[in-house]
Amino acid sequence: MRILQCIFCKKPFQSYGSKICPGCLQQMDECFIKVRDYLDEHPYADMDTVAKETEVSSKIILHLLKEGRLIIGNDETGNPILTCESCKKPVSTGRLCEPCKGKISKVMGETVGGGASKPLAPKKASEKNIKDRKGVAKIDS
Repeated sequence: MRILQCIFCKKPFQSYGSKICPGCLQQMDECFIKVRDYLDEHPYADMDTVAKETEVSSKIILHLLKEGRLIIGNDETGNPILTCESCKKPVSTGRLCEPCKGKISKVMGETVGGGASKPLAPKKASEKNIKDRKGVAKIDS
């Protein structure tokens, strides 16, 4: 357990990994419900309108988008609100576009899997080593 500073309220708190304190996390969930319900009724509303009408800050809405809890399109000028943090392509939710997610998943799979694409064959003892050891019979295969 570590002492962290909440990214929203800046107060210190004990954390097991979250960067948001329990109080702000509860508030975040309440804000999510407000925004989700508003977007159900007004699916094409822009972020500024959603923030104003729901009284939820743009910072929280942006956090919910990056967390993948909300999906949004472009702003009123047609510019993307979110871009992939790797390649800068527009995304409607999350931090990465699908191709970049796939690349990272592939790399992570190779890393977790030991980095080898196929299992390594067991090493065979040389015939000389088998003959030199006492009590070991040579098995022909």
